Amino acid sequence: MAERFTGSFTQQEPIPEDAIEAAVAVMRHGRLHRYNTAPGEVAEVALLEQEFAAMTGAKYCLAVASGGYAMATALRAVGVKPGDRVLTNAFTLAPVPGAIASLGAVPVFVGVTEQLVIDLDDLAAKADQADVLLLSHMRGHLVDMDALMALCDARGITVIEDCAHTMGAAWNGKPSGTQGKIGCFSCQTYKHVNAGEGGLLITDDAEVAARAIMLSGSYMLYDRHAAAPGPEAFETIRYETPNISGRMDNLRAAVLRPQLRRLPEQVARWNERYRVIEAGLRDTPGLTVIDRPEAESIVGSSIQFLLKGWSAEDVEAVLARCAARGVELKWFGRAEPTGFTSRYDTWRYARAEKMPASDAVLAGLIDMRVPLTFSLEDCALIARIIRAEVSAVFQGGSA
Repeated sequence: MAERFTGSFTQQEPIPEDAIEAAVAVMRHGRLHRYNTAPGEVAEVALLEQEFAAMTGAKYCLAVASGGYAMATALRAVGVKPGDRVLTNAFTLAPVPGAIASLGAVPVFVGVTEQLVIDLDDLAAKADQADVLLLSHMRGHLVDMDALMALCDARGITVIEDCAHTMGAAWNGKPSGTQGKIGCFSCQTYKHVNAGEGGLLITDDAEVAARAIMLSGSYMLYDRHAAAPGPEAFETIRYETPNISGRMDNLRAAVLRPQLRRLPEQVARWNERYRVIEAGLRDTPGLTVIDRPEAESIVGSSIQFLLKGWSAEDVEAVLARCAARGVELKWFGRAEPTGFTSRYDTWRYARAEKMPASDAVLAGLIDMRVPLTFSLEDCALIARIIRAEVSAVFQGGSA
């Protein structure tokens, strides 16, 4: 009888006990709003910002309601206005172009390579179309950041990093989110720390940090931020910057702080699982594993592979056969969006020129979550199932 996986691809680990205790303490005193503090008290949100800034090596940090809100705030903070064009990845998730469109700005999509990173040649060709790049490290794949920053610096392009999938990752030892002007992170359930929802924004630019804090809804309470620039940075900005409330609350911050302290350990566990699956998929007929560069320190919370040149019917057959054995795969090549998978040509609020090379990559792109609730044995089993079903369709079909 064929092996079957019986676990869940959406079940997270429980919130750690010390995080639960911290959350209960906040609920007991009732001061959930970040600016509602007792005399001499530093709010949980302010402590979270301070700790995340220290962890990444950034000067300033702001905690907000979501990763999408962090990106929209970052765009506003660097001066993006309605009608402006903003470069971004063709391979990403909907909140990235959504952040651009929420400002009335216009996404300009840049192609994806078979390594699942932004195409630097296409970026160079489109560099004269915009002054800002919202760079998505989609599914945790880091482009050569040295080459990208050299290109953008030479062309006067401000880089904002979407690090929703790269909290804890690095390029050549430099933490993700610290090479561009701003790094934006997500604390949503399926990311690397779990507050249900939440976001973090980091920067070394005092003016950007001050604008972001005012945008987030600080009123004139910016002095209660522990990872913020001094009052001089707010002198003019506080009168010019609209309040677009999107603060994080103390309850979520209390849940997150213990998780951040465990992040290095969690990253090691994700990567252990990722490598087991990756090894099990190598040399599967018809399947291409994405090789990761030596300069990239990954967080393997999901894994991707390519079925290059396959027909849509054969890809659908693989997905159905794996699903019948308990393995949930997502496909970015469907013509219609399904769940969280969608493509640049399905976001009709943003007109996009066709990109045949990128379309060919997306047509065979398969994605799978790797929750920490999986054991290493689970990961080996999942790899065997995928390998068997891909091989069966490849050998028996037209792929």
